[in-house]
Amino acid sequence: MADVLYLLTSPFVWLVLIVLFLYSAVKILREYDRAVVFQLGRFWKVKGPGLILLIPGIQKMVRVSLRTVAMDVPTQDVITRDNVSVKVNAVIYFHVVDPQKAIINVEDFLFATSQLSQTTLRSVLGSAELDELLSEREHINQRLQEILDRQTDVWGVKVSMVEVKHVDLPQEMQRAMAKQAESERERRAKVIHAEGEFQAAQRLAEASHIMSDQPIALQLRYLQTLTEMTSERSTTIVVPLPIDLIKPFLGRAGGGPPEKTPDPGHPGPA
Repeated sequence: MADVLYLLTSPFVWLVLIVLFLYSAVKILREYDRAVVFQLGRFWKVKGPGLILLIPGIQKMVRVSLRTVAMDVPTQDVITRDNVSVKVNAVIYFHVVDPQKAIINVEDFLFATSQLSQTTLRSVLGSAELDELLSEREHINQRLQEILDRQTDVWGVKVSMVEVKHVDLPQEMQRAMAKQAESERERRAKVIHAEGEFQAAQRLAEASHIMSDQPIALQLRYLQTLTEMTSERSTTIVVPLPIDLIKPFLGRAGGGPPEKTPDPGHPGPA
């Protein structure tokens, strides 16, 4: 009995008890942490950040982080609406907006969000065709984000973004798509070539109309062609000279139009 009284009155014992009390009662939370406090098993309030005090044995807390979590969704086997089997993985970004719901309404919100994202990924991508999955990635990401955010709202979790990272196609489908892309490129090349030929033919037709209305233009074009030919390293060039080209010069060299020869059977002027 005397030993018990001695321990109760010992300063060292009281010092140890005070240290233990402070250790269990005083908590320091960082800026991104919140404490969901339970008092005698019932929810009391959300505290933090900073210094908080708890009553040992009566109050307990669960720490919750409000930082954004980047969770990788494991690769899922998906069969698209047009019966193509693909492997798809994604990443989701979410954070807790209501610590009370995140602790009370679900046992493990991280695990629950991960499982929900996997099932939602298979459901949404399974209802889309392969072309939509490859060409409308942004639209599919938006649909995934809206569905996940709506379902995790009761857990106090906000899904801010979902990104489909990689779509793994079968080898047969890759070869078929490569052939399709090659055929499409060939088709575009032929269309562009035909369009060029059509435009060139239009320009030539317009040029022929201009030259038919202006004969001197044809002559100038002929002279330009001769100039281009003489610029080549040729020793002898035989060029046929159209008489129409020199007819205007012949008329000018004679000082006027040539005189008509009188008809012998027609009498001259009196």
